[in-house]
Amino acid sequence: MKKKMFYTFMLLSLFSLGAIAQTTVNLHTDQAETKINGEIYGHFAEHLGRCIYGGIYVGEDSDIPNIRGFREDVIYALKDMNIPLLRWPGGCFADTYHWKDGIGPKHERPSMVNVHWGNVTEDNSFGTHEFLDFCELIGAEPYININVGSGTVQEASEWVEYVTSSNISPMTDLRKKNGREEPWDVKYWGIGNENWGCGGEMTPEYYSDLYRHFASFTKGASYKIACGASDYDYNWTDVLMKNTQNKQHLIQGLSLHYYTITHNWQKKGSATGFEEDEWFLTLSKTLKMDELIRNHSTIMDKYDPEKRVGMIVDEWGTWFDVEPGTNPGFLYQQNTLRDALVAGINLNVFNNHADRVKMANIAQAINVLQSVILTKEDDIVLTPTYYVFKMYSVHQDANLIPTFLKTSRYEFDGKSVPSVNVSASEKDGVTSITFCNLNPNKTEKVEINVGGKNFADANGQIVTAKNINDYNDFGQEEKVSLKSFEVKKPKNGKLSIELPAKSVVLVQLQ
Repeated sequence: MKKKMFYTFMLLSLFSLGAIAQTTVNLHTDQAETKINGEIYGHFAEHLGRCIYGGIYVGEDSDIPNIRGFREDVIYALKDMNIPLLRWPGGCFADTYHWKDGIGPKHERPSMVNVHWGNVTEDNSFGTHEFLDFCELIGAEPYININVGSGTVQEASEWVEYVTSSNISPMTDLRKKNGREEPWDVKYWGIGNENWGCGGEMTPEYYSDLYRHFASFTKGASYKIACGASDYDYNWTDVLMKNTQNKQHLIQGLSLHYYTITHNWQKKGSATGFEEDEWFLTLSKTLKMDELIRNHSTIMDKYDPEKRVGMIVDEWGTWFDVEPGTNPGFLYQQNTLRDALVAGINLNVFNNHADRVKMANIAQAINVLQSVILTKEDDIVLTPTYYVFKMYSVHQDANLIPTFLKTSRYEFDGKSVPSVNVSASEKDGVTSITFCNLNPNKTEKVEINVGGKNFADANGQIVTAKNINDYNDFGQEEKVSLKSFEVKKPKNGKLSIELPAKSVVLVQLQ
């Protein structure tokens, strides 16, 4: 009896000393064979609100420091974040955009009305040359979205030729006349956007035929991306994959759009004024991304078991009500620690599905929805999401390390989600593990089995804050940023850490 009481006492003591982990992670380092495409960390810039004008482009005559009209502070921030890819010109805007209106002398370019976003006048001063020039400045791969909704096959074909061709032709002559002698190296081309909705209210059967038509005439596009499903529309994926089956030259990617919306399109909630109920609901909705990718992947596997067609999650992120006093059509929202957790969760999910997910684009880069950067006149704010992307850049083009995660549950109001979300990779002899602790109230003790490897050094970084709705604002000291996180070296093949509540953490071993 006394012996039993002694062991019970010892067990309770171990719990109280934190020796027994709430979360365990096994790293299968011997199975690190799948590459995490850097393009998974892509971004999105639409002609929407102040994303392009005032965010990226201010014009050469602006008092704001710029390089050929592009904001210097934005260029440096994006390069420091290691942005790999940028999608343009939309979004819904893409299927009203006629590219020839955006080339040639700026004073001769016709204007248009942006019917999707605020009915503002678009002067087309930021067009193909400006976008591709900006991509070169920030070191990002360009991803151009072709107009299918109101465009023509000839228009699409000529745009690809104008950008990519080195042959002697009317389009290459026109490009040279407009100041660009050599073609650009543009690999990624999206053929239509949300054609089930703002891109034409099409059926999947109609769009899949139209896609094949457009794709067959855009021969200079080496990686063609078809408009895929919204959220849970599995029928769209099935029809598109079936109708492009065995057409390897026509389709290389299929998109998927999923936004984290707490309630519905009419009641999206405040970006900053929320309590734990909204925190929990937002993160639980974000975790649905894993389910969506699994289910859409299963359909794609039916027609493409070799996983030749990449899943392109080219719109994702939070969508809340606009900030009070701003134009409802500009979709300007602040960005809190909650958004940092949403970013970390999604990026871990994309990493873990790197066998199928080949690109992703958060919406959007600057001043729109879940931005990494906010600007106001000559001032700039780096958001919590920015710091997560900067932290996670270590995964770009690394090899995915499969993980086995066993974690506790974060419970709220009778519901629960996993407390911890994780992904891991290996690159140049460095093992990188990224964690999200979803629980805003509790530190999570984690034990990591490092897969039998010996590591001489360990370090870490963390994004967290005092409050769940802390954010960075103009003219104020940052409340959410990237800081160092102390990590002890592994012993006997194991590493123990404590994840602070409501945090995103990077652990690196080498």
